[in-house]
Amino acid sequence: MMYKVILLTDFSEEYFKGLLRGITKYSKEHGPWVFCRMPTFYRETKGIDGILSWAQEWGANGIIGQFYNGSDVNKIVKAGIPVIAQDFIERFTEIPNISGGAYDEAGKMGAEYFLKKGFKNFAFYGFKNIVWSRERAEGFEKTLKTKGYEVHYFEHRKSRSRELWYYKPSSLSKWLKSLPKPIAIMACDDNQGQHITQACRHLEIRIPEEVAVLGVDNDEMICNLSDPPLSSISLDAEKGGYDAAELLHKMMKNKTKDFYDIQVMPMQVITRHSTDIYATNDIHISSTLRYIHQNINTHLHVEQILKQIPISRRSLEKRFQQVTGFPVYKYIYNLRIEKFAQKLLETDKAVFEIALDIGLEDGKNISRTFKKIKGCTPHEFRKKYLLKK
Repeated sequence: MMYKVILLTDFSEEYFKGLLRGITKYSKEHGPWVFCRMPTFYRETKGIDGILSWAQEWGANGIIGQFYNGSDVNKIVKAGIPVIAQDFIERFTEIPNISGGAYDEAGKMGAEYFLKKGFKNFAFYGFKNIVWSRERAEGFEKTLKTKGYEVHYFEHRKSRSRELWYYKPSSLSKWLKSLPKPIAIMACDDNQGQHITQACRHLEIRIPEEVAVLGVDNDEMICNLSDPPLSSISLDAEKGGYDAAELLHKMMKNKTKDFYDIQVMPMQVITRHSTDIYATNDIHISSTLRYIHQNINTHLHVEQILKQIPISRRSLEKRFQQVTGFPVYKYIYNLRIEKFAQKLLETDKAVFEIALDIGLEDGKNISRTFKKIKGCTPHEFRKKYLLKK
């Protein structure tokens, strides 16, 4: 049977494109499916009644889309059309949600990332009245509170505003100036992360020296448009889309009302310039860390660093250990492992080939070392976060 599926979502953002890649992958394997790409303005202009009318006229078998809470989605359910919500403001209870529960994991990952960088001051920027922002903030704060740290908050309600208010003096400007420095700020997504970088640019607040900024979604266009480029947490949106399509298939095929929420898990932090620093006032260690990060893809050794820093090796090693908690060589190695993990997901190169590319000279032992740090082998890491090609 060929199923007809309506996709009601924002097709321009990277997260939604990831979901769509997973949905279409599933449909190719288990279809054929035919899709109606329904833009979100249809929801605004026609409402639930208009969507239902179109679905019935077209003969739709299922819908995956963004819906407002209280929008009477039950009308579609009562009409016998299975629906999965890409939860938008709050979760639905009467239909399954995509991302229904993994938001706090992204917050936890952001907190752990900043803790490893030695920060003592933390802040979160997002929306209290939107579930995915609120729960990322909760995961961020919960993790930091276990270490004895508090979180500064700034929350605004311009979630879908087209105003460019953050380019000008505003309450956000006042908040940023009032924060203790250096500070690590996690934004609820990349759009809001760019608000922070733009506001800091206007205020001449240095990034990452005074404010380090981390977003969520790893939308490369937004992250690279940011000045400086924005670090971000990448999400396994493609797998989320695949799992959502699998659930919808069961609901359409078996006419069942049994459902569960789809989890979209965070994968890793993609480090760009906005967080590419350790929180330290030691100018020589800051310079060392900057040099390491700029040259990590070369066969970097401690001797090369010493040529850039006017202090002795003994002094460098002692001060570096005090700031980062690691010897210089160990820090370099751990950073290479992070780059290695990133390459595993970005390319289809062999494990040994990637190891050589990023300067891991003991490539034969990389699986054992990777497992010690990441808890799984490189092959298991790829399998966990990438769909089978």
